[in-house]
Amino acid sequence: MTFPNLELEQRLLKTSGQLVCIDEVGRGAIAGPVVVAATIFDNNCSTEIPAGLKDSKLIAEPKRAGVAELASNWLQSSVGLVHASQVDSIGINEALKKAALNAIAELNTSGPVLLDGKHNWMGTELEVITQIKADQKCAAVSAASIIAKHYRDEIMRELDTKYPAYHWRANKGYASDSHIMALREHGPTEIHRKSWLTRILNSEQTLF
Repeated sequence: MTFPNLELEQRLLKTSGQLVCIDEVGRGAIAGPVVVAATIFDNNCSTEIPAGLKDSKLIAEPKRAGVAELASNWLQSSVGLVHASQVDSIGINEALKKAALNAIAELNTSGPVLLDGKHNWMGTELEVITQIKADQKCAAVSAASIIAKHYRDEIMRELDTKYPAYHWRANKGYASDSHIMALREHGPTEIHRKSWLTRILNSEQTLF
């Protein structure tokens, strides 16, 4: 079977007129926001999957902008984000939930949610269907994945111009060796999730 496809989305539509498909990016980063994208799939949507669409982690960086544009043109979408300072204050799980609910609110829908992963980290009154590797298997979730990834990458590239020492253009806020070395030399910025940095700043070992 070829992935991604719309098999699960179309099956779920038999009991619901509309489906909200969710994916997140930035959960494990030590700097920058966590971002959640939501797409809507219903019976009025084209079943022609955009060329090159797949899990954003499998799309080469030079191609992401183009595929993200195709995904945005294919399905109605929105993005929610929570900044690093809020991740510190409310924790990553609440931050993910807040970003997801913000994205869904922009779409003005209360349809069931198809969520990538094993666990329902949204914990809302909305009906949530979890699917392992939905970002790879389910095209409407893949669309949310690349939209979220491109959106966050653009933020980190812009922040890199302000804080070039941390190499965010390359590492996107994750704990790369160069990022950790910069943290130890220059200390954290307001873009860092400071509650996540104790082991990095007080040890020769990396956080992950």
